[in-house]
Amino acid sequence: MKIINYFEMKKIFLLALFVPTISFGQLDGLLKKASEKVNSKTSSTSNSSSSNILTGNLDIASGLKEALQKGITEQVTKLTAVDGFYKNEAVKILFPEELQKVDKTLRSLGMSSLADEGVKVLNRAAEDAVKEATPIFVNAITSMKITDAKNILTGNDDAATTYLEGTTSTSLVSKFSPVIQTSLSKVGADKIWETIIAKYNKVPLVTKVNPDLTNYVTEKAMEGVFKMIAVEEKKIRTDIGARTSPLLKKVFALQD
Repeated sequence: MKIINYFEMKKIFLLALFVPTISFGQLDGLLKKASEKVNSKTSSTSNSSSSNILTGNLDIASGLKEALQKGITEQVTKLTAVDGFYKNEAVKILFPEELQKVDKTLRSLGMSSLADEGVKVLNRAAEDAVKEATPIFVNAITSMKITDAKNILTGNDDAATTYLEGTTSTSLVSKFSPVIQTSLSKVGADKIWETIIAKYNKVPLVTKVNPDLTNYVTEKAMEGVFKMIAVEEKKIRTDIGARTSPLLKKVFALQD
């Protein structure tokens, strides 16, 4: 049995004087409070981090949607104006490849004005039909997911345009085709082209032609729409001055 000497007894007595008595229950309570405080801070930090990530993702999605809306406003809307296709060399619709010989033959026979008019009415039909594109694009843009937006942001200069093309082409074809057909009639293209084809088919020794203008103009109108959206997208990606809102500047700075 160990005997406690005078000095040890003095230490115990002093400790008893200056240290409050803490029961096991009180100690357990203090430990729980400390644990809760630590967990609360950890949870708060975790929630704050998750919130920042979520906010960042939402910003990216919103920024990409704004960029696509800007492309439609700045470029596609221009295509719907008179001469939007016809006087824009980047998207102007010319004779179909299989009808290039028709164009050359008409001009060689002194019917250049008829050939020119044939080209003009094809473009007029496209200008008329593209007005139907905007609601389809808006639906595709509003349906964009955050993962789509992140992939677009880190993609090529035309990634957003490619996304739109992939998500809207089927709808555009079904929408454009009947409109183009109606537009060809509305702008007088059907009659002009009937005249063109009739005159060409009367030329001796030529192979008669009967083109499907509706499909051709539909295809070319769609090509023109996506080409002009790509122009605006590249501008926003490469030209800081084209980022006309704080959100566009914030989001596209991430890919600079």
